[in-house]
Amino acid sequence: MSLPLSSDCPSIKNILLLDSDGKRVAVKYFSDEWPTNVAKESFEKLVFTKTQKTNARAEAEIAMFENNIVVYKFIQDLHFFVTGGDDENELILVTALQAFFDSVGILLRGNVEKKEALENLDLILMCIDEIIDGGIILETDPSVISGKVASNSIDSGASLSEQTLSQAFATAREHFTRSLLR
Repeated sequence: MSLPLSSDCPSIKNILLLDSDGKRVAVKYFSDEWPTNVAKESFEKLVFTKTQKTNARAEAEIAMFENNIVVYKFIQDLHFFVTGGDDENELILVTALQAFFDSVGILLRGNVEKKEALENLDLILMCIDEIIDGGIILETDPSVISGKVASNSIDSGASLSEQTLSQAFATAREHFTRSLLR
């Protein structure tokens, strides 16, 4: 359910992370403009089809679709999109996009590709929640966003680097246990 937004407050209609085939990896809608899943998928297909031939790898690109401003950026086999109304400030939308893009890069430790994104989908969805709530931008600093997401993940007491170490120990423990049981 969307919150009523003041006309003075910039708002995001959706944030999309699609793969190189235009399929959903992670999406979140904050507007009732697309009431059904079919409408949402149709919008995603339109946005993907119109942007797939562009080269939005170095900097974010801006496009207009169905009276919406869409800003987007690609890396590897992932396509990042942020949508706002046609009256929104493009710079604010780009700031939200860059926050999402950079935060995902930090959380995936620079290995930003579909396989890694799907394995860490929970982190990406928490990342979206830290950036935007009900269409309102809450945070745009990638280090703050990734820090909050990391502190809310599996081992809530560990930082992102400590989690990596604890996960390595857990894996080693599992392998050691399996080798003893053989």
